[in-house]
Amino acid sequence: MPITDMTIRDLSQALAKAELSSVEATQAHLERISTLDKKLHTYLKVTEEAALSAARASDARRAKGEAQGTLDGIPMALKDIICTKGIATTCASRILENYIPPYNATCWQKLEDAGAVLLGKVNMDEFAMGSSTESSAFGITRNPFDPDRVPGGSSGGSAAAVAADLAVYSLGTDTGGSVRQPAHFCGVVGIKPTYGRISRFGVIPYASSLDQVGILAKDCADAAIVLEAVSGKDPMDSTSAPMPTENYLEACGLEIRGMRVGIPKEFTTELIQKEILDQLYQAAEKLVSLGAEIEEISLPHSDYALPTYYILASAEMSSNLGRYDGTRYGLRVEADNVQDMFIASRSAGFGAEVKRRIMLGTYALSSGYYDAYYNKTLQVRTLIKQDYDQAFSAGIDCILTPPAPSPAFPVGRMTADPLTMYMQDICTVPVNLAGLPAMVLPAALAGHLPIGLQLIGPAFGESKLFAIGSKLEGPRLLPALD
Repeated sequence: MPITDMTIRDLSQALAKAELSSVEATQAHLERISTLDKKLHTYLKVTEEAALSAARASDARRAKGEAQGTLDGIPMALKDIICTKGIATTCASRILENYIPPYNATCWQKLEDAGAVLLGKVNMDEFAMGSSTESSAFGITRNPFDPDRVPGGSSGGSAAAVAADLAVYSLGTDTGGSVRQPAHFCGVVGIKPTYGRISRFGVIPYASSLDQVGILAKDCADAAIVLEAVSGKDPMDSTSAPMPTENYLEACGLEIRGMRVGIPKEFTTELIQKEILDQLYQAAEKLVSLGAEIEEISLPHSDYALPTYYILASAEMSSNLGRYDGTRYGLRVEADNVQDMFIASRSAGFGAEVKRRIMLGTYALSSGYYDAYYNKTLQVRTLIKQDYDQAFSAGIDCILTPPAPSPAFPVGRMTADPLTMYMQDICTVPVNLAGLPAMVLPAALAGHLPIGLQLIGPAFGESKLFAIGSKLEGPRLLPALD
């Protein structure tokens, strides 16, 4: 098996048996990046020297019998919204093009402490605003299964890098589906844990009540290993939850007989393409064959999730992005006075999609419309959360839905039609509004394009996702790249 095809478990076992070194594994990935990434553009920055240094340090630890665990020496990537000390973190935006953080995000610090080897920072939609990785200021990323199609967004670089074996795993972020939709488009596993399960400290904010770090991996077991490593309460993040970290890898082997899985009727409408629904029903049949029970359920406020999300997220990002004014850090465009400098810096630094959402959010927060828009979305958000709470309190263990209305769409098809692009998020945004964990895993190929399934669990019920997801996943879907 080629080194770059190997999972975290494969590599960890080979490293432990001295069948290969971390330096060899890292070099293999760097060589593959240099060969394939000219076409895919998953990486914004490849940290070759630092990666090889970390790999040598890992090999030295193993030689002394001091390996830090399963992730020690494993090459991986980070979405370029996660702060890395001494390494540029741009959010794929001109306004942060030269920003070098003086500290690490907690999620990356935990991985670094575990011996992870950082190959580099991967592409994304600017400030995580998009569903296709086409709004990046530094060029689009392409889908490894079809370079004429998008990889999804906003964590498109993370998903494409894992799908193309340019990283063993990657961290992304998920505000409205930004880990799960790219996982569906690129045929990998993507998990967004419960809000608060992973610290957001050092993750540049988009919408603070919705953002959550997520994981993109080759299979459920790999995602389980990484989630356990990065979870936990963080004193630097008041929204991180004081919940004990579970053994998610062990959860992959749990029995699912007797579990009740709900399929919401609101997610099986004509808006979802037939090939997506076909895979959903095939998955339901497989779960029944394994002893699970399938029930139709209703989440009646789901139709309001998309407008609620885009008003709420835009309002929060309008506030969060107010800090980028050319004064403290980031791009500064000189002008005759301070106000003109603010305007010139923000006009030059932000792309079209970010500007669109800033205007939408600022409008929703304005004095004449605050109650009509922002306050109303908070009320509807509560109703959406109550729908899920009622389903789980009635004994449903997990909810099965499509991950998106369609497979990956062609590059450029939706860039001129923002509303159609926003519709790509109809299956994912309710989960963020409710703060729940969800997983997308690959199911099959429709022609040459991956199709996934989405599992949604109760708050801090990630173990149920791994128990059911590990039973549904089949052989890995591989793009024809070599």
